[in-house]
Amino acid sequence: MNLPKQVRLVEVGPRDGLQNEKQPISVSDKVRLVDDLSAAGMSYVEVGSFVSPKWVPQMAGSDEVFAKIQQKSGVTYAALAPNLRGFEAAMVAGVAEVAVFAAASESFSQKNINCSIAESLQRFVPLMDAAKARGVRVRGYVSCVLGCPYEGEVVAAQVASVARELYAMGCYEISLGDTIGVGTPGKTGQLLNVVSRDIPRHLLAGHFHDTFGQALANIYASLQEGLAVFDSSVAGLGGCPYAKGATGNVASEDVLYLLNGLGINTGVDLDKLIAAGQRICQVLGKHNGSRVARAMLA
Repeated sequence: MNLPKQVRLVEVGPRDGLQNEKQPISVSDKVRLVDDLSAAGMSYVEVGSFVSPKWVPQMAGSDEVFAKIQQKSGVTYAALAPNLRGFEAAMVAGVAEVAVFAAASESFSQKNINCSIAESLQRFVPLMDAAKARGVRVRGYVSCVLGCPYEGEVVAAQVASVARELYAMGCYEISLGDTIGVGTPGKTGQLLNVVSRDIPRHLLAGHFHDTFGQALANIYASLQEGLAVFDSSVAGLGGCPYAKGATGNVASEDVLYLLNGLGINTGVDLDKLIAAGQRICQVLGKHNGSRVARAMLA
């Protein structure tokens, strides 16, 4: 079986994990989380989001978080930027890399960002031009790749079309997100076969939610398909406010345990990662969403 020797984990906990929390989280707690993740060996951390605080109140103060984290060399500290204004704010804050976000489902795009898929992609054009001019790398997300809370199944060709647009615009990597966690290994394999006709597999990443308990199985299926980049969230933090019943992202600790068991190198220390997840769960007063963490802390 031909699995990658090395996998890059993209830690989305500080952004995707915290953005839907109802209680206020202090800047110092966010900073501590990012620093803990860097110390655990995460080479890519999505720190925050430069969106209007009106839409995502929890991401207010992302500039302050960037100013206070201990940036380690060799670690990419990224942020989500939905438009040119967000990109410019991210640049002022000293962000090294940004991510943009489109949906594979029309209904989800309308409910999530109040515009069509085509309009959302148009908004990225000035951002991509500005990023190119400044030599800033942009990562692209496609959400609802294996199902939509409003439309049900999403056709793989539609996912491929959105991914192709982002790639053509200049996104160096496309992360395929199973936002509501309905995907299965078979569907995941079929999707990757369709999308990879246009975009090389080494430029694709997997972003799986665990609503139906399929995230690790989908990651294993993706490894077999040649993917070597996966998004995950420490302690399984996060959900999707637009997707009823959608649980959090797959827990970074659980993904790491899977990869360690397969002899795949990530450079991440499991014990330090568990400690980071447990600390933020205590701050939030939440149950730890990682099965590995719960088992090892018991």
